[in-house]
Amino acid sequence: MNYLGIGVSPGNVPVYHGNNLKVIDRRVRVTELVLRCIIFGLAILGAILIGTDKQAKVIFSIEKIAKFTDMKALVFLVIANGLAAAYSLVQVLRCILSMIRGTVLFNKPLAWAIFSGDQLMAYLTLTAVAAAAQSAVFAKLGQTELQWMKICNMYGKFCNQVGEGIASSLIVSLSMIVLSAISAFSLFRLYGNSKGKGNAM
Repeated sequence: MNYLGIGVSPGNVPVYHGNNLKVIDRRVRVTELVLRCIIFGLAILGAILIGTDKQAKVIFSIEKIAKFTDMKALVFLVIANGLAAAYSLVQVLRCILSMIRGTVLFNKPLAWAIFSGDQLMAYLTLTAVAAAAQSAVFAKLGQTELQWMKICNMYGKFCNQVGEGIASSLIVSLSMIVLSAISAFSLFRLYGNSKGKGNAM
């Protein structure tokens, strides 16, 4: 029994222990792992859809093949998807290892590296999707002032598959934005915990 009353709840004040933080940590880790797996799968899907897309069309007895390399924005998107998939695979392995060890992050430099990597990949994928979407709009609608044709009227299958690849890549970029917010949360929570320990000492 504590006669000074220090550290004793009177019964009407809620006392929070470390269980809530552990539950939050577990949910954050599971969410991060799921998002990184989604990014890995959809980035590969987007790269395959666009990278393997081609359609042949005979125009005035000349066969013309539409490929993703004809549009530099699509090449950029395939490269960005490949980088996002490789980065996500490394991060998935890191997430699994951290869940096995029972820690979210190993140290502050690693936390900063993950935060910076997530930010970089979020910007890269979002930029690639925006550039590809703009090119797709020109291919679909044309530009009469510049005498640009509506390419999708001739290459319908090619444009549809490109559209599916861009949609997949858009989900990748949005997921990367959410992940960058999660890594920021983990980073600043790590700093908050270290400050709390420093004050306790």
